Amino acid sequence: MKRIFIGAVVESLFVSSNLALANAAINQSDLAQVENLMVYGTQLNLLGTSIAAAEGVIGSGEIEQRPVLRTGEILEFVPGMVVTQHSGSGKANQYFLRGFNLDHGTDFSTAIDGMPVNMRSHGHGQGYTDLNFIIPELIENIRYRKGPYYAEVGDFSGAGAAEFSVKNLLAAGQLSLTGGEFDYRRLYAAHQTSLASGQLLFGVEAQTYDGPWADINEAVEKTNLLVRYSTTLADGTFSLTLMGYDNQWVAADQIPARAVEQQVIHRLGSLDKDVGGESSRYSVSGQWQNPDWKINAYIIDSDLNLFSNFTYFLDDPINGDEFEQVDNRQIMGGEIKRNLATDIAGKPLTHTLGVQVRHDAIDEVGLYKTRARERISTTRTDAIDETSIALFAQSDLQFTEKFRGHLGVRHDYLAVDVHSDLVQNSGDASDGMTNVKAGVSYQLTDSIETYVNIGQGFHSNDARGATITRDPITGAIAEPVDLLSRSDGAELGLKLFDQDSYNISASLWHLQLDSELLFVGDAGNTEASRASARSGIELAGYFWFADGWSLDTELAWTRSRFTEAQSEEGKYVDGSVPFVASAGITYAPAQTGFHGSLRLRHFGARQLDSFGLHKGKKTSLVNIGVGYRWQQLSLGLDVFNLLDSRDHNIDYFYTSRLAGEPEGGEEDLHFHPVEPRSLRVRLEYSF
Repeated sequence: MKRIFIGAVVESLFVSSNLALANAAINQSDLAQVENLMVYGTQLNLLGTSIAAAEGVIGSGEIEQRPVLRTGEILEFVPGMVVTQHSGSGKANQYFLRGFNLDHGTDFSTAIDGMPVNMRSHGHGQGYTDLNFIIPELIENIRYRKGPYYAEVGDFSGAGAAEFSVKNLLAAGQLSLTGGEFDYRRLYAAHQTSLASGQLLFGVEAQTYDGPWADINEAVEKTNLLVRYSTTLADGTFSLTLMGYDNQWVAADQIPARAVEQQVIHRLGSLDKDVGGESSRYSVSGQWQNPDWKINAYIIDSDLNLFSNFTYFLDDPINGDEFEQVDNRQIMGGEIKRNLATDIAGKPLTHTLGVQVRHDAIDEVGLYKTRARERISTTRTDAIDETSIALFAQSDLQFTEKFRGHLGVRHDYLAVDVHSDLVQNSGDASDGMTNVKAGVSYQLTDSIETYVNIGQGFHSNDARGATITRDPITGAIAEPVDLLSRSDGAELGLKLFDQDSYNISASLWHLQLDSELLFVGDAGNTEASRASARSGIELAGYFWFADGWSLDTELAWTRSRFTEAQSEEGKYVDGSVPFVASAGITYAPAQTGFHGSLRLRHFGARQLDSFGLHKGKKTSLVNIGVGYRWQQLSLGLDVFNLLDSRDHNIDYFYTSRLAGEPEGGEEDLHFHPVEPRSLRVRLEYSF
C-alpha cells in the first residue's frame, strides 16, 4: 500500500485558513497513483503561520491510527481534552478542558465545514455538542485552537475551538466490518464516482451495540449517511454536502455509590431502566472558496428526546424523578470571509474580514416529568427564535522576517424571542459584545518560535434565562441573566519543530470569566454562578523516529478557583480537572504489513464541590490497536481498557433518594463506571 504525505500543501494553505483546499488540490490523476491518502497534521511545520502555541492540526493519518471507543472521543486528539460519557451512547459526551467541566460543550466551540455543532438554548444544556453524526473515516483533518485569541471564532470559545473538515476525495472505495464483545456491530462503506466535472462521494455507517451492563440492553441503533459533491467553480472549489444521522438507545446512567455498596445493584447496574432516548440530525451545507474568498451556508434539522433520572425518588416517592428533555429545532446560517494582502511601509500586511449569521428556530424545547417514558406533567415548554450576527476582522503584520504581530476585533449581536407556557417567562431580549484579540510572535531560530497572546471571548447563555421571571417549579421570583458572558485570556507559548524528529509545544495560560451563568436544563431554572479564574501549563510533544515509529505525550496542569467570595460557597470550581495526561506509541509503516498503537489516558481527581471536601477518583485507561495490511485488505484488533480498570468515567456528589430511604435522601458520590475490557475485530477492504 502506498501513502503520500501532503503536509507541504496543507502548510501553504494554512496561512490563509484554507485547509480544506488541500484535499481538493490533489487531482484525479494523482489518486490513480496511490491507494491510501493520509495527512499527518502533527508533522506540519506551523512556525511562522500559527498565532499561538496551543493550536494545531490533526490529520486523517492520526485519526486512522488511534483506537476510539466512541465517536466523540476523536476530540481527545486535542491536547489536554478529556472526553467521557455519563449516560448512554446516543447523547453528547462530557468534555473537560483547561479547568472547565464543559458539560456538553458550553465553552468549547465545535464546527464541521463551517456548520456549528454547539446548540444554543438546548433542552439538555447550553452549547450541547453531539458528535455522533460524524463518520470518523471521512474526516480529512481537525484544526484546534485553544484560548480566545481568534477573531473568526465566537460563541462558546473561551476554552478553545475545533473545526472538522470533511474529505472531498477518497483514494479508493472502502468497506469495513467490525464486530466485538457486548454485541458491538458496525458497517462502514464509502465510495466515489465522477459526476459532470466533479466528484460525488458517499459514505454510510450503521452501528448496533448492547453494552456491558448487568441489567439493561443498551440497544443502540445508529445510522449515518454522508453525500458530498465537489468540483472546481469560478477559480475556486465548491462542495455541497448532505448529512443524515438517526440514533436510539437505552442508557446506563450514573449511579450512587451506596447502591453498589449495599448490593442494591451491580456496579454495572441501573436504578431506572427506562432512561435513554432518540436523536436525529439532518443537514445540507455548501461551501465555495479560493485564496481570497470563503463562503458557506447551511440548514440543519435537529431533534432530541432524552429521558434521565439522577435523583430516583427524591422529589416523587411514588412515580420517581424521571424526566424527559425535548429539543426540536432548525438552524440556518452562513459566513462570508475575505482575505486581503496589503503593506505598510513595505511591511507585508494581511487582513481577514468576515460576517457570520445564524438563526435557531426552536419549535419546542421542553422539560417534562415522566414515568416509564410516559409524560405525567409539564415542567416547562418553550418555543424560541434566536438570531445572531457577527462582524470580525483580523490583521497580521510581518514586522521583520522573524517578528510577526496580529490584531483582531469581533462584534457579536444576539437577539432572542421566547414564547413560554408560563406567560411571565415569555419575552424578548438582546445583547451585544465587542471583543479584542492581539498577539506577537518571534521566531528565535528556524526551529523555535515564541508567542504572546491576549484576548477576549464569550459564551452565550440560555435564552430562557434572559427572559425568566418565575421559577417554573417553585413559582418563586427569578432574576434574569445577561445573554452574553465575557472571558479574558492571556498566554505565553513556545513551539519547537524539526521536520525529521519532533514537534513540541508549551503554553502558560490564564483565563478569567465574568460569570459562569448557565441555564440548568435538568431542573428547568437558571443558576447564576460566580466570577472565576483558571490558569495552567500545557505540554505536547510528538516524536517520530526510525521507519514508521512515532511517540506522542500530552500533559496539562490546571488551577481553577472562584474569585468572587460567597459565605455559603467555597472557592473551588465544581467538576474541574487538575491534571490530564495522554501518551502513545505508534508503528505505522508506509508499506503493507504490521501496524499498531498503544495508548494511555489519565485524568486526575476532580473537585466535586466548591469547598474541596469531595473529590472524584483518578482515572487511567490503556487501549491498544494492532493489525496487518495487505494490498487491498486489512485486519485489525482493538482492545479497549486493556488492563480492565474499574475506574470511573465521571463522578458527581449530590443528594438522591433510593426506594425505601427516608425523606430528604442522602448526599453521596454518584458515578458512571468505565466500560470493562472489550475486544473488537475489524476487516477492511479497499476497492
